[in-house]
Amino acid sequence: MISEMFTVPQGRRIYGMQLPVQAQSAYFVADWERTAGPHELAMLAKACDESGFSYVGVCDHVALPESVAGGMGTHWADPIATLSWIAGMTSRVGLLSHVYVLPYRNPRIAAKQFATLDHLSDGRAFIGIGAGHAQAEFELLGIDFHNRGKALDTGIPELAMLLENEFVNGFGARPLPTQSPRPPIWVAGSSPAAIKRAARLGDGWLPQGPSDASMIDILNEEWVRIGRHVENFMIGHITPFLYIGKPTFDVGEGTLTGSAQSIAERILAGTASGVNQLQVRFKAQSCQELCDQIAVFAAEVAPFLTTI
Repeated sequence: MISEMFTVPQGRRIYGMQLPVQAQSAYFVADWERTAGPHELAMLAKACDESGFSYVGVCDHVALPESVAGGMGTHWADPIATLSWIAGMTSRVGLLSHVYVLPYRNPRIAAKQFATLDHLSDGRAFIGIGAGHAQAEFELLGIDFHNRGKALDTGIPELAMLLENEFVNGFGARPLPTQSPRPPIWVAGSSPAAIKRAARLGDGWLPQGPSDASMIDILNEEWVRIGRHVENFMIGHITPFLYIGKPTFDVGEGTLTGSAQSIAERILAGTASGVNQLQVRFKAQSCQELCDQIAVFAAEVAPFLTTI
């Protein structure tokens, strides 16, 4: 059954999260994740699905040099394979690539992957696209690192066209996406160039960290400059780490703790006007504790956040 392309409803704010376990960089991996695997990843995806999260996100690296393995690690499960696997065990949650490095792939390959994911998941694919940052990875794949911005500028419109049409330049591909005319394309990055690219080419913008008013000003200024208006454009923000309640372990400086209402108030105080999508993240000492935090956030904190 064909469905309309996902957009954030007017006057509403959605929330989702980047899944742990799928990527295990030393910069952000929790201790319990180091011995976790598919079972724990499935638990978390199902917890988000059951708790009404709008999406779960997974990220993208192909292979990283030994020189950075101590920090970035080498465990980065393929995003499309992972999202497809998650699709089979969930029924409602959106499936976000956060983010898929489009310059690594021919847009026809990317279109085939995302169209299939959307088709098999009954219209739940959200396409997060980024330029990539690991120069050695580009060199390994024989791709010009310094041309990655231009590759996005041409690749995103081509990807959109391929997703919207069975035949392009004499070649046809099915299945078409379930969402019509295609899944949303959310363009990632926090640099001025990336934000402007999202304003020009995207259906939404995914910051790579917390967003602020000055970043949203860049979006607005670019829209005025080019005369573009996108109905219900998605504007994202990544919250501080959260722990609802009183933690029994050191959650680190900057983590928001306490009552649901108190956490919600502090999230909103740090959220710029115009933001309609929150990516939340939690501190926990086990997979089960994280699942519990996901459930209590949805039940007790989210109701304070979802109306703009």
